[in-house]
Amino acid sequence: MSEPILVIRHLSKSFGKNQVLTDIDFEVDKGDVTCIIGASGSGKSTLLRCVNLLETPSGGEILYMSSDIRSLKGGAPAYRRKVGMVFQSFNLFYNMNVLKNCTVGPRKVLHVSKEEAEKTAMYYLEKVGMAAYVKARPRQLSGGQKQRVAIARALCMHPDILLFDEPTSALDPEMVGEVLSVMRSLAKDGMTMLVVTHEMAFAREVANKVVYMNKGVILEQGTPDQIFNHPQHQETKDFLARVR
Repeated sequence: MSEPILVIRHLSKSFGKNQVLTDIDFEVDKGDVTCIIGASGSGKSTLLRCVNLLETPSGGEILYMSSDIRSLKGGAPAYRRKVGMVFQSFNLFYNMNVLKNCTVGPRKVLHVSKEEAEKTAMYYLEKVGMAAYVKARPRQLSGGQKQRVAIARALCMHPDILLFDEPTSALDPEMVGEVLSVMRSLAKDGMTMLVVTHEMAFAREVANKVVYMNKGVILEQGTPDQIFNHPQHQETKDFLARVR
């Protein structure tokens, strides 16, 4: 068996005296779709931000390809090239059109040519159904369209893993489906994904691993069948009963 692509060991995070994450342990293998579920305030988004070093962990370690990410050559920027992030609020550049949003990273960070960056951008914009909008500015797009552009932008960096922080929570209900459809397609293509979500149907159908968090700890983790059909903890049962 190959080494996991990402290993989280004894991860903790505090903000002052407020302990948000405690002794977090899990692994991500290549091709995994891991969904992190739990009530608001359980530490899911903080965990994802620690994985991408947008927050500095207070303790523990994160290993990427068996190496501690703090010792990687090039530091956090080099690591983030391999671990892409799709945010709840899109985080698009509003002063750039769709095409430029998708090419600015590869041009500035990966130092690829304009032609290569645009070719890659068009490939991924086509993949997410946004190729017709290359000249549009973000303010001209719906929430679902913005999120699909954000996914294409992340893919243009050729990441090994894509992190999704509640990618549908800022969307109107009718737009949720179009974003989840893109994510299903990525999963089918073998993209390694770590997804914080409240979309239980997506977690049940698409994930191969589910992590349930409660009050800053991982209470249980396993396959969708184990978590949704045979939960071991009463807190998990209560949470699933509320969200079903």
